[in-house]
Amino acid sequence: MSDDVKALSAELARDPQSLVFLRLGELLRQRGQRDAAHRVALTGLERHPHLADAHDLYARILSDKQDYERAFDEWDMTLRIAPAHVGALKGLAFLYFKVGDLSQAEAHLRAARQVAPDDEGVAQALASLEASRGSSGAHPAPVVPAGPTEHLEESRVFAGLEGAEEGLVLLDGAGRVLGGALRNPAGEPVTDAVAAYLAGVSQEAARTARLLGLGNWDGLSAEGVGGHVHLAQPTAESLLLVVRDRSVPLGRLAVLADRATEAARRWLERQA
Repeated sequence: MSDDVKALSAELARDPQSLVFLRLGELLRQRGQRDAAHRVALTGLERHPHLADAHDLYARILSDKQDYERAFDEWDMTLRIAPAHVGALKGLAFLYFKVGDLSQAEAHLRAARQVAPDDEGVAQALASLEASRGSSGAHPAPVVPAGPTEHLEESRVFAGLEGAEEGLVLLDGAGRVLGGALRNPAGEPVTDAVAAYLAGVSQEAARTARLLGLGNWDGLSAEGVGGHVHLAQPTAESLLLVVRDRSVPLGRLAVLADRATEAARRWLERQA
């Protein structure tokens, strides 16, 4: 282990809340120690879920590991927190380029140039993009099974979110499934059965919170032997369930639930 890594690791051990994890994670990433960088970034993100640079770091590591769908999700969250974040704009431009959406790639690069006009990386990327437009070759073929263009699709509640087809479900007040799907460990669909059990849960949670003097409830997480669950309420008349296996820490689960809640809220507003 290099002296820099040792020093940063020691500093982080002394103060787990320190933002030094950003430097440590990036250093490990640059040295090709992706698994170690991944652990540092994810732990830091759990401690600082609303820090744009933490999401950006995690996205870069995921992109290095060719986990492009989740990288897109992280850069998207970065821009929600800090709309002028140059790293996220550049990262999303790269991913749009990967799936052949050159117009979106160019739009993000031009937005990045407005924020950082002296960034040579942005200028070079724009030049490469122009060269690709002028070349006779075909656009780059999509390499991501569920990439950015799907993420922006509005016809599905959780389009593009991680686990959209088997780990998220949105219900109305009567327990009717509005979007998403759930499967048990054997891969069998259990969406309707789970929805039936959850009917009326939001009302019970609200009543319990009132009786305990806790005010309005925002979310509820539970840790199980086979996995974790998180319940949220996108609107007063809806309920969101997020399910993940035990490899996903509760802190990370809460971040995912926040994104899914926001996506569900936007979708419900469009349906009104």
